[in-house]
Amino acid sequence: MVDQVETVAYGRDEKAKPIIRLEKLSKVYQMGKTQVRALRGVDLQIKRGEMVAIMGPSGSGKSTLMNILGCLDRPSSGNYYLDSISAGSMNKSQLADVRNQKIGFVFQSFNLLSWMSAQANVELPLIYAGVSSEEREQRARWALKLVGLGARSGHRPMEMSGGQQQRVAIARALATRPAMILADEPTGNLDSKTSIQIMMVLQMLNTSGMTIVLVTHEPDIASYCQRTVVLRDGKIREDTWNPQPLSAQAQLSEWSSSEGTEVLP
Repeated sequence: MVDQVETVAYGRDEKAKPIIRLEKLSKVYQMGKTQVRALRGVDLQIKRGEMVAIMGPSGSGKSTLMNILGCLDRPSSGNYYLDSISAGSMNKSQLADVRNQKIGFVFQSFNLLSWMSAQANVELPLIYAGVSSEEREQRARWALKLVGLGARSGHRPMEMSGGQQQRVAIARALATRPAMILADEPTGNLDSKTSIQIMMVLQMLNTSGMTIVLVTHEPDIASYCQRTVVLRDGKIREDTWNPQPLSAQAQLSEWSSSEGTEVLP
């Protein structure tokens, strides 16, 4: 079972400050003699503690937007403020520090090193951050326990299911104690039940105060989020608030009761 953490409902606080603020954000790629406008004057605010799904068809600009939010790419024009600091004013070294300290990344393909244990995979970004070996071990054990994998810290990815691997990836993202998690199709390679397990972990983190921004093409996954932003042709076409997101924990409890299994095996 995933460990419970203190509840702080930031996402429901109208006075919460935006952790993400985009102003007239545009991105243009030069493809030979052709210009491809991936983003066209996007204005967006995401408050600290929100859980937001970003959706849109292929070519809508959602991947470009996530790359900019993750400080992996720069806009062609407009401004991106992360925690009230302009990302455009940062040099490469500062952006690398932001990625390592403020943002936790979760990817569809897990991106785990197969020859390393779960513990070692979670510790890896902390090595780059210069964290001492003792603190690295403590943080990794804490993060793995939080996602329900404390007993599997010595297992390698090949000894784990897809859902367990994704939870290791979430633990790795948490170990740096980031301000927010950016998840790119985190359930894309998983079956329905395992997908709900991952959403349960993300909802639990969000309830504790973590800001979650995830890209998904699945409306049922977006229904677990408080808010859905839909992109088309590089522009925000819809931005809707969901006052009653589905509870992944409740769904898993019903599922597990009918099957006689644990919620997070």
